[in-house]
Amino acid sequence: MKLLVLGGGWFLGRAVAQDALDRGWEVSVFNRGRTGAAPKGVRAVCGDRRVEADLAHLAGQGPWDAVVDTSASEMAPRDVLAGARALEPVAGRYVYVSTVNAYRGWPNEALTEGSELLDGPPDADADYGRMPEGWDGPDWYYGRQKAGSERAAAAAFGDDRTVILRPGVILGPGEYVGRLPWWLRRAAGGGRMLAPGAPEKTIQPIDVRDVAAFAVEQAAAGQGGAYNCVAPVGRETMRGFLSACVLATGSDAQLVWAPDKLLLDHEVKQWTELPLWRTHPGVWKIESTRAQEAGLVCRPLSDTVADTWSWLCDGGMPVEHPRWAEHGITPEKERAILAVLGH
Repeated sequence: MKLLVLGGGWFLGRAVAQDALDRGWEVSVFNRGRTGAAPKGVRAVCGDRRVEADLAHLAGQGPWDAVVDTSASEMAPRDVLAGARALEPVAGRYVYVSTVNAYRGWPNEALTEGSELLDGPPDADADYGRMPEGWDGPDWYYGRQKAGSERAAAAAFGDDRTVILRPGVILGPGEYVGRLPWWLRRAAGGGRMLAPGAPEKTIQPIDVRDVAAFAVEQAAAGQGGAYNCVAPVGRETMRGFLSACVLATGSDAQLVWAPDKLLLDHEVKQWTELPLWRTHPGVWKIESTRAQEAGLVCRPLSDTVADTWSWLCDGGMPVEHPRWAEHGITPEKERAILAVLGH
């Protein structure tokens, strides 16, 4: 198999390239060469996918059996469309990594692959979907962009040759967002550690290596389709996740659970100040049975936690990204909430 990875230098893209190499595939990566480093053994093609001449040069390096697109997270649908059209003559299949944000009902409703997607045409520009000034409803901008990008991939390759993957939260070695690294470092600090919400609330993060393996398998599959790439509903809990962080770091941290209302009263920012904590009813109710039947295997979250701590301890450094600074509650704010909870 010959695979082209759009991206390939960091986190998911790098994991996809490495997984394909481990299977003995011939792998090319296409990126600007500004961040991260692709695995040894790939053929690197440097360029900007927003530049027509660079896309033409890339297409001339083909053909490939499949393309896995991991680098379009901040790209407008029309850019995805242009790239997919340039590659369609020289690639057999297109695997586009989208997100559960593309669903209209996320994070308020339970979801399946049949749930309604947000609007977003395949040729939309970067301004499409922005909420009007004064809007106090959900911010669907990112989801609309991703839904439009899904349609762009299918417009170029057709439904039978297009695979859409919709992950939720991706964790694991190489993570650049900072969710799991923050929790690990907080656990390593020990002492009374603020734990959010209900201990037995289920969560559905997925390991980056499991998403990568499934993407590579779908690149070799014989049909198109859309799949939710999340851990099974009900298998993992917040207690299990945070306990795994304490265990992996070998610390003396003691989990002190704070009810949702108390955290909201203290204006704790959901999703970022205490990463993975969110009160919306559908945030962790995403059905992934279809993906599991197609071969998605999700390792235990405790393994992801332990491997990420090992990566950090071995000097692992994520690619610099502005989202890293968004995550984590200040020690002062945490102490103030812990004081209310008592001893």
